[in-house]
Parts: sequence; structure tokens; C-alpha cells
Amino acid sequence: MNKEELEKILPIDGPNLEEVQKYINKYKNELIVVKYGGNVFIDRQIFNNFITDLTILFQLGLSVVVVHGGGPRIKRELDKSNIKSKFIRGLRVTDEKIIDIVEKVLIEFNEDIVSSLKEKGINGISLNTKKNNVIEVIPEAEELGFVGIPTKIDVDIIKDKIDKKLIPIISPLGIGKNNQTFNINGDSAAGFIAKSLKSRRLLLMTNVEGVLDKNSKLVQEISSSEILKMIKDETITKGMIPKINTCLDAINNGVTAVAIIDGRKKHSVLFEIFSDKGSGTLIRK
Repeated sequence: MNKEELEKILPIDGPNLEEVQKYINKYKNELIVVKYGGNVFIDRQIFNNFITDLTILFQLGLSVVVVHGGGPRIKRELDKSNIKSKFIRGLRVTDEKIIDIVEKVLIEFNEDIVSSLKEKGINGISLNTKKNNVIEVIPEAEELGFVGIPTKIDVDIIKDKIDKKLIPIISPLGIGKNNQTFNINGDSAAGFIAKSLKSRRLLLMTNVEGVLDKNSKLVQEISSSEILKMIKDETITKGMIPKINTCLDAINNGVTAVAIIDGRKKHSVLFEIFSDKGSGTLIRK
């Protein structure tokens, strides 16, 4: 792709042209799995920015798989029905009534992403429990109800969609025994999909800068052994620990590197892939 063609595609407030040219051949035809989640993403402006970044990745020839969350939307719907959520180890206890609402909300969000891409002239495809399900699960724990752990990904369906120049948009839902739908933690679903596909990168978009050191400064790149030390000395605590465990599991199972990036920053996906500095914390083996 020449300079003039790139200039037509790239946003003026994105990474600079020279850096993009440097990285474009590195990632051409590589597979990137992007997890889009976090409480801040109910903001429509951030959502539209994400759709723009996805469109640009596709136009630049990268293969992208999106796994989305939906926590804030689920909470909003449950509140409308006056249903109080109970959480155990950060996971929503999900009974029969709640799983029906969760499934409905996540599939609506899934289709929202697909239709938003279509408006940009890009074809996404919904992969969820009602259409092209690709995730098999077992129950995580009896006390959690219909919360599942992924056990198998139908890689062939996902690869077939990519080969047809589609962007697979995957809901964090799976099917268990007796065709029962289960909710899955979004990061866990994305990590399991990334390692099943042996993707080049897994990007976890969130509403924090990335991994912070003792002085609350962003760590731009870190190895798995260094990050384990940060958990041990309690530099990394609470909700960041399960996210880090997902990252470590992915890089120990065929994913080249994982980045935790700040989705609130404009074009954070493009800066992570096509700039020297990146836009969060890159974790390598």
C-alpha cells in the first residue's frame, strides 16, 4: 500500500504514517483478537471510535476477531426489571431469569457492532448462542448458576468467516449440556478464543491506562515473570489480577503477546499496533 492510499485510510489524529508503514508488513495477514469491554464503553463516542479503528484495521489487511462484553448494558436491563445482582469472585450469579436477560442484551450488543460496521462498508458477522455458536462450556461452579468456563472453540467456523473477509463478532456466551446457554466472563472468553486461534495479538480494551507500577506510572512492556513479581508484592491487586491471569494463560498457549489498552483514548487500537509507543501495557512471555 503506497503513501497516498494510506493517507486516505488513516485518521489525522492517529499514529504517524512512517510508523504505520513500518508495522503494516509485520501484521499483514496476522490475526488480532480484540476484547471490547469495561464500564466506560457504554459511551457512544468511544464505541464509534472503536468501530472506526476496526474499519481501518480491516482496510489495512489485518484479520480481526472481536469478543465483546456487556456488563453495563446487562446491569441497566436488570435494573429495569428490579433484579438485584449478586456477585461471587467478581462473577454475576446467574439464574434462569437472569440468563435470559443476559443473552438478549449481549446478542443485541453483538448485532449493534455488526450493523455499525456495515454503516462503514465493512461486513461483520454475529457469532452467538442463537446464530453460529462457537463456544462450548461447562458450568464454572454450582453457586454461580449459568456461568460457564469455555472448553472448546469451533475454530473452523471462525476461520471460515475470516476467509470470507468478514469480521467475526463473538458474544461471551456458550452452550453447555442440554443446549443450555451460559454467560462467560468476557476476558476469559477472549483469552480462550485467542489461544485457540493462536492469534498474533490479544488486545484487552479496558477503562484503565494499563498495568501501573508502585508510583502509579504506566508500565509499557513487561515479561510474564516480572508481572508475577508485581502480583506477589501487591503492586497489582484486586480486579486486575484475573485480567493478568487471562493474559498469562494466552501467552503461555500460543499467543505472541497481549496488550491491556485504554479504550478511552482515541484510536488506542491503532496506536497499540502501529506505533512504537503503543497505548497500554504489552505483556510478552
